[in-house]
Amino acid sequence: MSELVTGEAVVLGLRTARLPSRALARMLDWVVYTVAFFILFIALAMGLSDVESAAATAFLLAAFVFCTVLLPTLIETLSQGRSLGKIALGLRVVRADGGPIRFRHALVRGLVGVIDFGMLAMPAVITSLCSTEGRRLGDIFGGTMVIRERLPQGARDQGAVPPVPPQVMNALGADLVALDLSAVPDELWLSARQVLSRMHELDKPVAAALGDRLAADLAQRTGWPVPLGLPSLVYLGAVVMERQRREWERASAAAYAAYTAQQAQLMQQAQQQAQAQGQPMPAAVPGQAQGQPVRQLGYPQAPAAPQPFVPQPAAPPAAPPAAPPAAVVLTKPAETAPAEAPGGGFVPPA
Repeated sequence: MSELVTGEAVVLGLRTARLPSRALARMLDWVVYTVAFFILFIALAMGLSDVESAAATAFLLAAFVFCTVLLPTLIETLSQGRSLGKIALGLRVVRADGGPIRFRHALVRGLVGVIDFGMLAMPAVITSLCSTEGRRLGDIFGGTMVIRERLPQGARDQGAVPPVPPQVMNALGADLVALDLSAVPDELWLSARQVLSRMHELDKPVAAALGDRLAADLAQRTGWPVPLGLPSLVYLGAVVMERQRREWERASAAAYAAYTAQQAQLMQQAQQQAQAQGQPMPAAVPGQAQGQPVRQLGYPQAPAAPQPFVPQPAAPPAAPPAAPPAAVVLTKPAETAPAEAPGGGFVPPA
């Protein structure tokens, strides 16, 4: 275990990688780099068949340097300290202060690695055994170290928050709401969040000691001592969650106030335009009558304001339905018989 001190004066107990796991990761990396070198060797041998021996030797030497120094440097830089072997074993290269490595750290590790692994890896083995953090020469000169990023299940369970009795958790609500968090500096909040986010990576005694120290400092600034029977890490988590809840409420209130002001401004502009054009006033919300309440998400709907009663004139009585017009019957005039002359003679019609 390595006790790293961050910029916020927080001691982080990280599990450093030991010689067996580092040796196995290095062997896996060697297999990959050896395969890459043989591929380059075959390609150069096929492409440099007509080149002089000195030039071919120079190309082969450049390929060897690329596979042993430049390729590991590029892989560790792009993956932030994780090679293929380290990924398989859950290891990572970090700076001496716990931060991610840069190109210069990986380059120094690669250059000094020629010395570490040049003589059957004896310099690396001896240096790693003598170092309390398992660092080889490349780590010492580069200011780096290798940590165990993926912990066993038992180690993760040791850093878990212990269970809290339900009666203790029920008693925290009123006390948390009444806390005065204005005297707590941002550095203390940052330290508490870092410890809570990385407590599964810490040893149990280290996590408990950090939790006790930060909880005592937080209790002194807030005036609320740690309740009896409540673990310090649970106390830190409860206070941090209360601060986040208050920040969320303030942000929500500010966003709602800005939205309300924007809607009021848009409504005022619409009313001014309607007055200028001689049109009726638009409703506050499209499709909603004037005077009706506006429903906002997350807020209860206000009842509609009562409208004054205006008497309406009585409707005139309905007129009886008109009778249908009488049917017109056309009659055919009667035919008159021709008159007969006296004595049986014919008389023409008049």
